[in-house]
Amino acid sequence: MAPFSRGFLPSFIKLLTRYPCRSRKESLCRFSGYAAQKQQQQQHQHQRGPGAPLPASVDAHGGVTVHHLPADVTEATFSELLRESVCVWRSEGRVAVWLRVPLCRSRLAEAAALQGFTYHHAVRDEAVLSLWMGDGESRLPNYATHQVGVAGAVVNQSNGKVLVVQDKNRAKNMWKFPGGLSNPSENIGDTAVREVFEETGVRSEFRSLLSIRQQHHHPGAFGNSDMYLICRLAPVTYDINFCKHECLRCEWMDLARLAKASDTAPITSRIAKLLLYGLETGFHNIDLSMEELPAVYTGLVYQIHHRTIPERYK
Repeated sequence: MAPFSRGFLPSFIKLLTRYPCRSRKESLCRFSGYAAQKQQQQQHQHQRGPGAPLPASVDAHGGVTVHHLPADVTEATFSELLRESVCVWRSEGRVAVWLRVPLCRSRLAEAAALQGFTYHHAVRDEAVLSLWMGDGESRLPNYATHQVGVAGAVVNQSNGKVLVVQDKNRAKNMWKFPGGLSNPSENIGDTAVREVFEETGVRSEFRSLLSIRQQHHHPGAFGNSDMYLICRLAPVTYDINFCKHECLRCEWMDLARLAKASDTAPITSRIAKLLLYGLETGFHNIDLSMEELPAVYTGLVYQIHHRTIPERYK
């Protein structure tokens, strides 16, 4: 190790005198921490370089997404850094910027708004802001235009009965198929099976998609449109242990009775008649079967629902 220069010790003692601490050991620690922090900042500045943009990923549509904001940055510093970054992205021909701002850093959203960013959506503890930089009006897609509800019609083919419930705390209690809203990244068949079990205690298996209803101005959908899908399920268990928090009644009901019942919604009556037709002529006449196909862009798979086609056409 190289020896200290003759002028180092007097300078260090003068530093301790100017900034007194509880002990010289604490002073040394503070001095060492300051030096390390200064060196780290200089290295970071060197890596980023003059005019380098915020770290961001490029998507397939010509936009960039900033997933992580700099730690412990002030609004003024962030504003300048964001302005420099937008200039770089414009020069690179990027058409849009997506800025992910966690709730605990929401103070930085104002700095982004002053540069033209607007809120696109917010989920739990994170808001996403966007800036359109392409030609003409913004072509960025809207977010969450629909909510997806899924119900399961659990049919016992041996006796022609179907599982139905009446919701609790409704002004008018009507018989319906058990169901609820689909969770993010949840396939509709899985939603139907899960909701049926949570509401009735009956376990079931997915068989097919029966119908899709689209409805606008749906109450309780926060201004979004509503997609309501009904699946045909096969029972695995039959004993009912329904959720008393959600349901007033639950029973296995004859499809013929449900099709003619006055205390049910029109869509429930229609699906009951569809299921009767399937029982009499074969479910292949009413089922939209499900098949998994490879997704082009993600390398994963997706589910497609359609009427069954002969093998020679596949």
